[in-house]
Amino acid sequence: MRLVELKVATQSHAGQAVMAVAGEIDLYTAPRLQAEFTRLLETGPDRVVIDMSGVEFCDSTGMNVLLSALKRLRERGGRLEVAAPRPAVRKILQVTGLDSVFTVHETLPDDLLTAEHQG
Repeated sequence: MRLVELKVATQSHAGQAVMAVAGEIDLYTAPRLQAEFTRLLETGPDRVVIDMSGVEFCDSTGMNVLLSALKRLRERGGRLEVAAPRPAVRKILQVTGLDSVFTVHETLPDDLLTAEHQG
């Protein structure tokens, strides 16, 4: 039995959502992330930013969850962005070429932080 768990916390404000993810995203934890995306996308945000500052590891299963969410958002004119990936996650994004598919921010965008404190 694996002890690593995935923690997901989501905050929404004015059509935008920040999903803070912590732990490891892999074959065992990806279904939890997928379920969170499904729930979040039902609320209809136009912009979703994934705060990956707490993600220590992400394998191809996790990347597929992100790509699936990106596709669903784009189908309705929305966007998915990745913020603050750790070096290991950034390397996966670069090696797979996904750093050119996702908008990747070094830190959580300031406009989201402002919205977060207002709401």
